[in-house]
Amino acid sequence: MTVDHAVGHNTLRGIALKIVSVAVFVGMQTCIKASGDVPAGQIVFFRSFFAIFPIIAFLAFKGQLAIAFTTKRPFNHIARGVVGVGAMGLGFFALTRLPLPEAITLNYAQPLLVVVFSSIFLGETIRVYRWSAVVVGLVGVLIISWPELTLLNSDEALHDQEVLGVMAALIAAAISAVAMLLVRNLVQTEKTATIVLWFSSTASVLALLTVPFGWQMLTPMQTALLVMAGFCGGLGQILMTAAYRHAEASVVAPFEYTSMILGVVIGYLVFGDVTSFSTLIGGMIVVAAGIFIIWRERQLGLERTRTRRATPPQG
Repeated sequence: MTVDHAVGHNTLRGIALKIVSVAVFVGMQTCIKASGDVPAGQIVFFRSFFAIFPIIAFLAFKGQLAIAFTTKRPFNHIARGVVGVGAMGLGFFALTRLPLPEAITLNYAQPLLVVVFSSIFLGETIRVYRWSAVVVGLVGVLIISWPELTLLNSDEALHDQEVLGVMAALIAAAISAVAMLLVRNLVQTEKTATIVLWFSSTASVLALLTVPFGWQMLTPMQTALLVMAGFCGGLGQILMTAAYRHAEASVVAPFEYTSMILGVVIGYLVFGDVTSFSTLIGGMIVVAAGIFIIWRERQLGLERTRTRRATPPQG
């Protein structure tokens, strides 16, 4: 699927929509963290099921609802759903056990791992510049994780929970990178709305399968927070999609990293989380590596475009 820049192409609007979508997604994460120690499968259900409502309302407004579920590749969507649910569940588990800034920043490992997996699974040629950026970025991830993965924490019970949180966050980033490869394949033939609706629906059904493993009774406040998290997830998806329709991905994507600033501020104001020095330093290294990879992708895209224009048509 190609993004249509001919209609409504406005770079500043695209950037603004991206920043708002990031803020909404951080709001979603804040709601989930504020809901307390809720089972991950239960969180996945609320996040997925209640995300469907704003998406359906938006598609109905655009007159696209009738064809949104239509697909010839249901098994591909289900596979993407299974992988995505695994990543989401582990990510939410990490979110309930780590400070908000740390949970957000560790997720930045995902685009680095997409580069690695693209080489391994898709056979894409990755040159030394991007490999160097991946290595530097993963060093940043190690700096963020190191205090929790060593015995620097004197509170043993808290330390054990944070170790589990870091491990879950990193595994979630790896699984999410695989999910991105599946999405990359789906967008070649499927509409964005179809991908989003199939994922939310599949995730909701799969999350229900975790009921026997111990869902808990929620307080009215927990219920409200998780419903709000779901709505924020759906709204954030709509805003993010709109952002990429107004501006090129290479321009919009770096603004994903504004979530680190929001995470630091909200983590301190809402949860009293003081961001560690290692998280700040490691986070900046990972962000720099991610932005370099995005810049390099843009340069390679421009080179391919010039090559196509310089090549005379055959025939």
